[in-house]
Amino acid sequence: MKIQNLKFKIQNFLNGNLTLSLIIILVFGFNTNAQILENYVEQAQNANPQIEALELKYKVASEKVNEANTLPNTEVGAGYFVSEPETRTGAQKAKLSIKQMMPWFGTITARENYSTSLADAAYVDIAIAKRKLALSVTQTYYKLYALKAKQKILQQNIDLLNTYEELALNAIEVNKASSVDVLRLQIRQNELMEKKDLLMGDELALETRFNNLLNNEVENNILVEDSLTIPDEEPILAIEDLKVHPELEKYDKLYASVKEAEELNQTENAPAIGFGIDYIAVEKRPEMNFTDNGKDIFMPMVSVSIPIFNNKYKSVTRQHEIQQQEIEAQKREMKNNLETTLKEAIQQRISARISYQTQFKNIEKAKDAEEILLKQYETDILDFQDVLDIQELQLKFQLHQIEAIKNYYLQTAIINYISN
Repeated sequence: MKIQNLKFKIQNFLNGNLTLSLIIILVFGFNTNAQILENYVEQAQNANPQIEALELKYKVASEKVNEANTLPNTEVGAGYFVSEPETRTGAQKAKLSIKQMMPWFGTITARENYSTSLADAAYVDIAIAKRKLALSVTQTYYKLYALKAKQKILQQNIDLLNTYEELALNAIEVNKASSVDVLRLQIRQNELMEKKDLLMGDELALETRFNNLLNNEVENNILVEDSLTIPDEEPILAIEDLKVHPELEKYDKLYASVKEAEELNQTENAPAIGFGIDYIAVEKRPEMNFTDNGKDIFMPMVSVSIPIFNNKYKSVTRQHEIQQQEIEAQKREMKNNLETTLKEAIQQRISARISYQTQFKNIEKAKDAEEILLKQYETDILDFQDVLDIQELQLKFQLHQIEAIKNYYLQTAIINYISN
């Protein structure tokens, strides 16, 4: 009777674990998992020091637009005549002058446009950093899931071996097993305990990395889904989304900034006009009475700054042309890299789906084989070596299935980074 109870316990274990996992998945679906992960991503983006630094950099770049909306410094000069020049109306005592240079029409607007284009490029850096951080958080999350899920599977198999050990001890009493069978089961349990302990160490290290991504000052336990599966159908992907990817958009912004820099270069190559006035204080001639005696002098001034030697501006124009060609080449290279990475991720995700389905079938076959062995035990001696072999196969399939799930979502994270 005791042996029958152990057999029922083993069969219940084999049939129950997968069913429970599927129920959890069907009830909660992926929405819970997506919400948990979305919260972690949002927390990381809100607290990440790199993103904060980029946002401050963007504020500085935006403030430079105000800096560009200024005129050159006003020049003010004053002088005192040590040796006073004599004029008909009297001796010149001192001179005061003021001058303001005015840039050519459109120069200030060109400066503002150039500063704005640099700020736009800085803003795209924030979007790229947020995407990369979301990718790191997502991939670390699914790696943590795989480590926790593997430990859970190992513990389930350790519990199963404990049940088999009880069965073997009872079988010894009726001469259906030997003490060697018990020792084999115990050795196998020790091996699985070692694997579980090693995975626990890996999990702690990965949790530290995850907390650093979240910028948590105190390390917190990371909440991860208990069970994940792979959707039955492959999601539809629009490759056209690549056109608006921030890493490509950044090159468009850089190209635009070089274009604005050339506009500014052309306006700076134009003449600059200056307006000013000179004031000369004149001393009255003593003991003389005539018109304009001691009358001060006011002299309006107009000046023009002409860039006659403009090789500098020609060179800058040529530099801008080369920079635009360089940016176009870099954009093509980045686009090719993104397309290659995307296609590889799609193919590896398909491979993960195939592996997942294969392991699922193999697990079912291993369960069937295990049940057959248990039924044979009713009329014959149970070969515990066969039991260990089947159990080892089943564990291998289960761990491979978890790896397939992890790889599927790791590739999905890459696909989302590139296409969304």
